[in-house]
Amino acid sequence: MAITAAMVKELRDKTGAGMMDCKKALSQADGNMEKAIDELRKSGIAKAEKKSGRATKEGRIITSIKDGKGAIVEVLCETDFVATNDKFGSFIKELAERASGIEGDGDIADSLNELEKENLVNMISTIGENMQLRRAAKWETAGKVFSYLHMGGRIGVMVDVEGEADEAFLSDLCMHIAAFKPQFICPAQVPADVVEKEKEIARAQMAGKPENIIENIVNGKINKWYSEICLSRQPWIKDDKSCMEKVAPKATVKRFVRWEVGEDI
Repeated sequence: MAITAAMVKELRDKTGAGMMDCKKALSQADGNMEKAIDELRKSGIAKAEKKSGRATKEGRIITSIKDGKGAIVEVLCETDFVATNDKFGSFIKELAERASGIEGDGDIADSLNELEKENLVNMISTIGENMQLRRAAKWETAGKVFSYLHMGGRIGVMVDVEGEADEAFLSDLCMHIAAFKPQFICPAQVPADVVEKEKEIARAQMAGKPENIIENIVNGKINKWYSEICLSRQPWIKDDKSCMEKVAPKATVKRFVRWEVGEDI
């Protein structure tokens, strides 16, 4: 019996197995859908579908930096045992390398998921746990892309920096971001409504004081707040009496990401 593309798609949708595996199973079953499903189950390939509803709160983040291109990918799994497994590590490393070749600049999670669907299904079948390609970003820059992985890839940082920035500074910068979790690069990036809300809170705490004193205190509180949330103002990781804008005045951070496995799930 001739195996059509529609038949292959139907079997793939039912089992989550790869396209070539579906075509082979249908050929072996002479086009019988139920028999083809049985063939996939016997080979273990259809196991991936059964695992698709299981929780994925472990995993690893990996990066790939090459020729002015940087990619960062987060893949989740069920257990820490798999997250630290060499086979899983090799898979996500290759995934990040392929991610850096995708067209575009920014969030590429949807594109990468589409391209890697079959590989991910095959990996689920091989490893025996549910997996999720959760986040992926790819940058192209005229500056320098640098990355850092902490705790075996539980935390991943990637930065895009222009200007004077040697490798030692870039390494310190990534470690600083991993440790201090900045929300913005500099005060100018903080949305006006967020700043105003913070000012309202500060003013409420000063109720009853003279207006000119209140404004001075509020401005002081806002500057202190900037030093907590802005990368450029935070006490520097290697010298808490300094900050990034003083340590590297000729370097400009264009963007950064700091991901932690499973955060906000």
